[in-house]
Amino acid sequence: MLEFFWPRGGWGRAARYVQYRLHRLPDSPEKIARGIFAGVFTTFTPLYGLHFVVAATIAWLVRGNILAALLGTFFGNPLTYVPIGIVSLELGYFLLGIDRRSPHHASLLEKFTYAGNDLWHNICAVFTGDAADWTNLRIFFHEVFYPYLIGGILPGIIAGLVAYYLSVPVIRAYQNRRRGALKKKLAALKKKQKAADESGAAD
Repeated sequence: MLEFFWPRGGWGRAARYVQYRLHRLPDSPEKIARGIFAGVFTTFTPLYGLHFVVAATIAWLVRGNILAALLGTFFGNPLTYVPIGIVSLELGYFLLGIDRRSPHHASLLEKFTYAGNDLWHNICAVFTGDAADWTNLRIFFHEVFYPYLIGGILPGIIAGLVAYYLSVPVIRAYQNRRRGALKKKLAALKKKQKAADESGAAD
């Protein structure tokens, strides 16, 4: 549980690993960046547990690199999900005209708790024959999930576009530098082989 919130080596090391993997992808910088856009955008959706599937689908639709999309979902982590959720929910409430401070509205934690209890009760009802009750799940959908879904679209697009335009030049520079290093290494190997051949011919 502790490593989920603070991975071994820290989030800095985890971020460097993701950056390393992104740089070494074989596609063009634009295609990789489109994948990153898909992954970052997905973190602004409330579809937890399905982020990989959603990111891969969006990447396929925009012709982005699917592996880059999966890596891009790491933009969402325990350190960023709270501000992402707050921004998405507040914007969703504003766009939908929902007064979340209304006296009859339960707190966000209570909505999650009540919805979880309803879900568990309804699962058990399949085996016990009790009547299913979807009241709190409906409240959760209308007052949390749907506002989150609507409110996350705009900031998700903005964050995804920022990630796209920042990624393209960085990935291109890395690929050019790596390509140059490989050419130098290949030239050195050829030079070494040529010297070896000339030495063998002299003997």
